[in-house]
Amino acid sequence: MASILKVDTIQDQSGNNIINENADTITIGASGDTVTIPTGASLTVPNGGLSGQNYPAFLAVKTSNQSITSGVATKITFDNEILDTDNAYASDTFTVPTGKGGTYFIGTLIRSTCGSANHYQYGFCRIYKNGSLLIDQILDLRNNPGLQVSYNNSSILVLSAGDSLEVRVIISDVSGSPNVEGNASNQESKFYGFRIGD
Repeated sequence: MASILKVDTIQDQSGNNIINENADTITIGASGDTVTIPTGASLTVPNGGLSGQNYPAFLAVKTSNQSITSGVATKITFDNEILDTDNAYASDTFTVPTGKGGTYFIGTLIRSTCGSANHYQYGFCRIYKNGSLLIDQILDLRNNPGLQVSYNNSSILVLSAGDSLEVRVIISDVSGSPNVEGNASNQESKFYGFRIGD
Protein backbone atom coordinates (compact mmCIF):
# COMPACT_ATOMS: atom_id res chain seq x y z
CA MET A 1 0.00 0.00 0.00
CA ALA A 2 1.43 3.37 -1.03
CA SER A 3 1.64 6.17 1.51
CA ILE A 4 2.05 9.93 1.24
CA LEU A 5 3.88 12.21 3.69
CA LYS A 6 2.77 15.84 3.42
CA VAL A 7 5.14 18.39 5.00
CA ASP A 8 6.70 21.73 4.12
CA THR A 9 9.87 21.27 6.14
CA ILE A 10 12.09 18.39 7.24
CA GLN A 11 14.62 19.19 9.97
CA ASP A 12 17.52 17.41 11.60
CA GLN A 13 17.59 16.72 15.35
CA SER A 14 19.15 20.14 16.00
CA GLY A 15 16.27 21.93 14.31
CA ASN A 16 18.15 22.82 11.09
CA ASN A 17 16.19 22.58 7.85
CA ILE A 18 17.19 19.65 5.68
CA ILE A 19 14.45 20.15 3.09
CA ASN A 20 12.10 23.14 2.89
CA GLU A 21 9.40 24.08 0.37
CA ASN A 22 8.14 27.64 0.24
CA ALA A 23 6.32 29.44 -2.59
CA ASP A 24 7.19 26.72 -5.11
CA THR A 25 10.91 26.84 -4.22
CA ILE A 26 12.52 23.75 -2.69
CA THR A 27 15.67 24.31 -0.63
CA ILE A 28 17.87 21.30 0.16
CA GLY A 29 20.30 21.71 3.05
CA ALA A 30 21.26 24.71 5.14
CA SER A 31 24.16 27.13 4.96
CA GLY A 32 27.41 25.20 5.43
CA ASP A 33 25.90 21.84 4.47
CA THR A 34 27.31 19.63 1.72
CA VAL A 35 24.76 17.86 -0.49
CA THR A 36 26.30 14.64 -1.85
CA ILE A 37 25.10 12.35 -4.63
CA PRO A 38 26.42 8.90 -3.64
CA THR A 39 28.43 6.67 -5.94
CA GLY A 40 26.14 4.69 -8.17
CA ALA A 41 23.36 7.29 -8.00
CA SER A 42 22.76 9.88 -10.71
CA LEU A 43 21.27 13.35 -10.88
CA THR A 44 19.55 14.38 -14.10
CA VAL A 45 19.00 18.05 -14.82
CA PRO A 46 17.26 19.16 -18.02
CA ASN A 47 19.19 21.43 -20.38
CA GLY A 48 18.99 24.97 -19.04
CA GLY A 49 17.84 23.73 -15.63
CA LEU A 50 20.85 25.09 -13.73
CA SER A 51 21.90 28.69 -13.21
CA GLY A 52 25.13 30.12 -11.84
CA GLN A 53 27.41 27.41 -13.23
CA ASN A 54 30.80 28.43 -14.66
CA TYR A 55 30.81 31.65 -12.66
CA PRO A 56 32.74 33.90 -12.33
CA ALA A 57 32.80 34.58 -16.06
CA PHE A 58 34.00 37.60 -18.00
CA LEU A 59 34.37 38.86 -21.57
CA ALA A 60 35.93 42.19 -22.50
CA VAL A 61 36.67 43.49 -26.00
CA LYS A 62 38.49 46.39 -27.65
CA THR A 63 36.42 49.07 -29.34
CA SER A 64 39.30 50.88 -31.05
CA ASN A 65 42.86 50.26 -32.21
CA GLN A 66 45.69 50.54 -29.68
CA SER A 67 49.03 51.78 -30.95
CA ILE A 68 52.02 50.21 -29.26
CA THR A 69 55.78 50.73 -29.40
CA SER A 70 57.64 48.18 -31.52
CA GLY A 71 59.52 45.64 -29.42
CA VAL A 72 58.06 46.81 -26.07
CA ALA A 73 55.81 44.66 -23.86
CA THR A 74 52.50 46.52 -23.67
CA LYS A 75 49.42 45.85 -21.55
CA ILE A 76 46.35 45.62 -23.77
CA THR A 77 43.27 47.65 -22.91
CA PHE A 78 39.94 45.87 -23.32
CA ASP A 79 37.60 48.77 -22.73
CA ASN A 80 34.15 47.25 -23.34
CA GLU A 81 32.86 44.74 -20.79
CA ILE A 82 30.37 42.40 -22.44
CA LEU A 83 30.09 40.06 -19.44
CA ASP A 84 31.34 40.32 -15.85
CA THR A 85 29.24 38.14 -13.55
CA ASP A 86 31.09 38.91 -10.30
CA ASN A 87 32.42 42.44 -10.94
CA ALA A 88 35.88 40.86 -11.09
CA TYR A 89 37.11 42.61 -14.26
CA ALA A 90 38.48 46.15 -13.87
CA SER A 91 41.37 48.21 -15.26
CA ASP A 92 41.94 45.61 -18.01
CA THR A 93 42.60 42.96 -15.35
CA PHE A 94 40.60 39.95 -14.12
CA THR A 95 40.97 39.26 -10.39
CA VAL A 96 39.67 36.01 -8.88
CA PRO A 97 37.04 36.99 -6.27
CA THR A 98 37.14 35.90 -2.64
CA GLY A 99 35.88 32.33 -2.27
CA LYS A 100 36.06 31.71 -6.05
CA GLY A 101 39.46 30.06 -6.42
CA GLY A 102 39.52 26.93 -8.58
CA THR A 103 40.08 25.76 -12.13
CA TYR A 104 39.48 28.33 -14.87
CA PHE A 105 39.47 28.43 -18.66
CA ILE A 106 41.18 31.69 -19.70
CA GLY A 107 41.79 32.97 -23.22
CA THR A 108 42.55 35.93 -25.40
CA LEU A 109 42.22 36.70 -29.11
CA ILE A 110 44.54 39.43 -30.34
CA ARG A 111 44.35 40.83 -33.86
CA SER A 112 47.35 42.95 -34.77
CA THR A 113 48.84 44.80 -37.73
CA CYS A 114 52.08 46.56 -38.53
CA GLY A 115 52.59 49.87 -40.30
CA SER A 116 53.27 48.53 -43.79
CA ALA A 117 53.10 45.28 -45.74
CA ASN A 118 55.98 42.85 -45.11
CA HIS A 119 57.13 44.73 -42.00
CA TYR A 120 55.75 42.38 -39.32
CA GLN A 121 58.79 40.54 -37.93
CA TYR A 122 57.71 38.63 -34.82
CA GLY A 123 55.34 38.88 -31.88
CA PHE A 124 54.50 37.55 -28.44
CA CYS A 125 51.01 37.27 -26.97
CA ARG A 126 51.28 36.80 -23.21
CA ILE A 127 49.00 36.25 -20.24
CA TYR A 128 50.45 37.42 -16.93
CA LYS A 129 49.43 36.25 -13.45
CA ASN A 130 50.16 38.61 -10.57
CA GLY A 131 52.61 40.50 -12.78
CA SER A 132 54.63 37.44 -13.84
CA LEU A 133 54.61 35.75 -17.24
CA LEU A 134 52.37 32.67 -17.20
CA ILE A 135 51.44 31.82 -20.82
CA ASP A 136 53.42 32.79 -23.93
CA GLN A 137 52.53 32.42 -27.61
CA ILE A 138 55.28 33.29 -30.08
CA LEU A 139 55.05 33.88 -33.83
CA ASP A 140 58.27 34.44 -35.79
CA LEU A 141 57.78 35.82 -39.31
CA ARG A 142 61.29 37.05 -40.00
CA ASN A 143 61.73 34.62 -42.90
CA ASN A 144 58.32 35.58 -44.32
CA PRO A 145 57.35 39.01 -42.95
CA GLY A 146 53.70 40.02 -43.11
CA LEU A 147 51.16 42.74 -42.39
CA GLN A 148 48.55 41.18 -40.07
CA VAL A 149 48.75 38.49 -37.40
CA SER A 150 46.12 37.00 -35.09
CA TYR A 151 46.96 35.30 -31.80
CA ASN A 152 44.56 32.87 -30.16
CA ASN A 153 45.98 32.05 -26.75
CA SER A 154 44.13 30.00 -24.11
CA SER A 155 44.75 27.58 -21.27
CA ILE A 156 43.20 25.87 -18.26
CA LEU A 157 44.60 27.36 -15.06
CA VAL A 158 44.34 26.65 -11.35
CA LEU A 159 43.86 30.04 -9.68
CA SER A 160 43.48 31.25 -6.11
CA ALA A 161 41.35 34.08 -4.75
CA GLY A 162 43.19 37.35 -5.36
CA ASP A 163 45.15 36.13 -8.39
CA SER A 164 45.07 38.74 -11.18
CA LEU A 165 45.41 38.17 -14.93
CA GLU A 166 46.21 40.58 -17.75
CA VAL A 167 47.28 40.43 -21.41
CA ARG A 168 50.45 41.97 -22.84
CA VAL A 169 51.92 41.81 -26.34
CA ILE A 170 55.27 42.47 -27.96
CA ILE A 171 55.32 43.17 -31.69
CA SER A 172 58.46 43.82 -33.73
CA ASP A 173 57.62 46.02 -36.72
CA VAL A 174 60.41 47.47 -38.86
CA SER A 175 58.15 50.40 -39.77
CA GLY A 176 57.84 51.16 -36.04
CA SER A 177 54.05 51.54 -35.77
CA PRO A 178 52.29 48.28 -34.84
CA ASN A 179 48.82 48.21 -33.31
CA VAL A 180 46.29 45.87 -31.73
CA GLU A 181 42.95 46.07 -33.48
CA GLY A 182 39.58 46.84 -31.98
CA ASN A 183 36.19 46.42 -33.61
CA ALA A 184 37.54 45.25 -36.97
CA SER A 185 34.43 43.95 -38.77
CA ASN A 186 33.10 42.61 -35.45
CA GLN A 187 36.28 40.55 -35.01
CA GLU A 188 37.73 42.69 -32.25
CA SER A 189 40.48 41.64 -29.89
CA LYS A 190 39.11 40.14 -26.67
CA PHE A 191 39.97 38.74 -23.23
CA TYR A 192 37.69 36.17 -21.60
CA GLY A 193 37.41 33.38 -19.09
CA PHE A 194 35.19 31.39 -16.74
CA ARG A 195 35.47 29.08 -13.76
CA ILE A 196 35.20 25.37 -14.56
CA GLY A 197 35.13 24.07 -11.00
CA ASP A 198 37.15 23.46 -7.85
